[in-house]
Amino acid sequence: MNNSREASRGTGSARVRRRPTPGPRVPWWLAVFLIFAGGRIVTTVMLAILANNQAANAWTGAQPSLLDFSSLWDGRWYNIIAVSGYPSELPITAEGHVGESAWAFLPAYPAIVRGVMVIGSVPWNVAAVGVSLVFALAATLVFYKLLARVVPVQQALFAVVLFSIAPVSPLFQLAYAESMQLFLIAVALYLLMLRRYGWMIPVILVLSFTRPAALALALALGFHWIYRFGKRSRGRFPMRERVLVAVVAFIAAVGGLLWLVIAGVVTGVPDAYLSTELAWRSAYIGYQDLLPFMPWVLSSQWWLPGLWGYLALAGIVLVFIVFMLTPAVKKLGVDVRFWLASYGLYLIAVFFPQSSTFRLLAPLFPALGALAAPRSRVYRIVLVLVSLALQWGWLLICWRVDGYDWTPP
Repeated sequence: MNNSREASRGTGSARVRRRPTPGPRVPWWLAVFLIFAGGRIVTTVMLAILANNQAANAWTGAQPSLLDFSSLWDGRWYNIIAVSGYPSELPITAEGHVGESAWAFLPAYPAIVRGVMVIGSVPWNVAAVGVSLVFALAATLVFYKLLARVVPVQQALFAVVLFSIAPVSPLFQLAYAESMQLFLIAVALYLLMLRRYGWMIPVILVLSFTRPAALALALALGFHWIYRFGKRSRGRFPMRERVLVAVVAFIAAVGGLLWLVIAGVVTGVPDAYLSTELAWRSAYIGYQDLLPFMPWVLSSQWWLPGLWGYLALAGIVLVFIVFMLTPAVKKLGVDVRFWLASYGLYLIAVFFPQSSTFRLLAPLFPALGALAAPRSRVYRIVLVLVSLALQWGWLLICWRVDGYDWTPP
């Protein structure tokens, strides 16, 4: 494990030193916990209202319990994995294509939930929601510590507010793996800032079996290596660390591909994982091979055919680039920016934008540190109200089941 004495030098995020600012009047962890708890109370009220008005659907009867309502959609796939594991054969559609199956979902989260079910003798929905909540709280605590290294305390705390009430923050208490994923990403970024590269290895390996993100982390580590090598005249980058960062980046790259290999070996179909993932987007554009960066082009034409679709796509990319160049983002440090750029590239390279994209944007959560920068009280109140409104909209459109629903979360 790396305990470099150079942890306070080198990358911008590691060497930032700021004048002390007034902190919270309670311990930082208690302040973060109270903010997180407040966000969960608000979300619980929203979920309870929708559950009370939910009609019978493919997963539950009318007016399901809050826990059953919190375990819809992909939660059922995780339930199947926790109870029955993965099929040895892929389902094939009448047209001869690979259909939807559990292979699209990685095993770490359902394995932990299964352990809680066995040890605690509790049903799936209780264990799944409980595990999500624990990881969400842990992610929130690490997120604060990460930001507190590069921005003033009050800004970091307001970023935690935005994190806790974000449009997709209901995922923190739903039977999804996102809470675990965000926790692991936050820990990995925090370790990267501290230059504890060796400690990143177990985090990356678990992340590789939780949600797709390890390849993006490998790219961020590559950027980190290049940056430190380029700045070596002003901050030492000893050979030991050069090798260690390269090794960790390689492990992240391999980790990002491991599940593809495992799925292929178990099912006997080399592209089992990719074919299963592509089955979900077939409802929009039919069955097509995965070509890097093409999914967003295809999606732009599905949503807005013709010139307007291309212009919308170009506008989204341009807005992201401009945002990355803003002073508020630069103050988050180079490591956070490397992650934002890497995950953004990964997202646009492989994912097909539809309603699930809002959930897939969640790993960009460190950007909330930049949105929290303005100190205007009016700005912050408006941002909170907008976040709550978007959270309600996301639940209403994506989570609530409305007949034949084509807007999955």
